[in-house]
Amino acid sequence: MAESERVPAERKRRRPTGSGVVLSADLIVDTACRLIDAQGAQAFTVRKLGAALGADPSAVYRYFRNTEDLLLAVADRLIGESMAGFTPTGDWAADLRDFGLRAYRSALRHPQIAAFSTVRVTGRPHEQRAVDTGIGLLLEAGFDEATAVRHYHVLVDTVLGHAALDAAFLRLTPAQRTADEGAWGAAYGDLSAAEYPSLDRVRDHLPLMAGSAVEAALDLLISALRASG
Repeated sequence: MAESERVPAERKRRRPTGSGVVLSADLIVDTACRLIDAQGAQAFTVRKLGAALGADPSAVYRYFRNTEDLLLAVADRLIGESMAGFTPTGDWAADLRDFGLRAYRSALRHPQIAAFSTVRVTGRPHEQRAVDTGIGLLLEAGFDEATAVRHYHVLVDTVLGHAALDAAFLRLTPAQRTADEGAWGAAYGDLSAAEYPSLDRVRDHLPLMAGSAVEAALDLLISALRASG
């Protein structure tokens, strides 16, 4: 259901707010995204949103039934951002990889929003279009309907799982991020070869674990899909 259909039209504000701004669902979502990006979802309130809009907080409920409704619209906005400009090339594997990386990168651009959006089902237009696109790529690859749906869930859960982990890492303090990245060399580089023989064999490669593994995970998954198709 579109956002405009969720609240009766007669409840929409047509007059400018005290600051001269005419409210709309898009403006409210834009402003909510900026506030959450800056302060985090835990600090977000409709009172703060109203202040940022220059409107009484109650005006938000002319466009969204409640805070939950608004947060789902924010989550759907990220999905729309990830799909903006996506154009299938006809190579289902390359397109599926691009599809997954777009979702991941959108989440990483908004780690505070990703903290809650990666685990939600919005049921809204952007998500509906993304699901249709992703499943369509798998049907194009030759999978039957049930298998295409199952593989779609595996792909999306893989990408969003990495996005949630890496977004959480970005929400750490700079000092914490530096310490964690350095730990792969500092805490593991000097371990006894006799006690940790496997780690000793790969010690030069352990710093690679400080980066994201999402591209490697996608490549493995798509290779497996090619082999099973």
